[in-house]
Amino acid sequence: MITCSKIYRDIPLSHRQPKHTGRCSRIHGHSWSITLTFASKELDENGFVVDFGELHYLGDWIDENLDHATVVCKSDPRIQEIRGLAESGLIKITEVEHASCEGIAEHLFNVFNQLVRQKTQNRAWIQKIMLEEDSRNSATFKPDLQR
Repeated sequence: MITCSKIYRDIPLSHRQPKHTGRCSRIHGHSWSITLTFASKELDENGFVVDFGELHYLGDWIDENLDHATVVCKSDPRIQEIRGLAESGLIKITEVEHASCEGIAEHLFNVFNQLVRQKTQNRAWIQKIMLEEDSRNSATFKPDLQR
């Protein structure tokens, strides 16, 4: 197997941890970075795992769903209020199971892995994702192949 990585930096994104007892319970933002590690057992006709120049579909997804958006928990007790703000055009939301760095990393892994597999006819996939919350905190999601 061979791998390569692509980094998307400086993504302005906010989130909220509704069950947190501190200040993270409020909507707040960070400058996020996403590092995707791609893997394949065979290279394409150009000798690539993935063609970096053809990854615009991932950048487009980030722009559409994360750039200047808010990630919220589907179970947030104020989800209807938040959805109302989104419907009014005041905010853009992406709903996930857990709006922690770890939860967002797992959500993004699932989204991006599906997109990469579709684009490469299952020749390549996402091996892992590292999500950085500013430059101080990060989470890495890599599926447990033992499950």
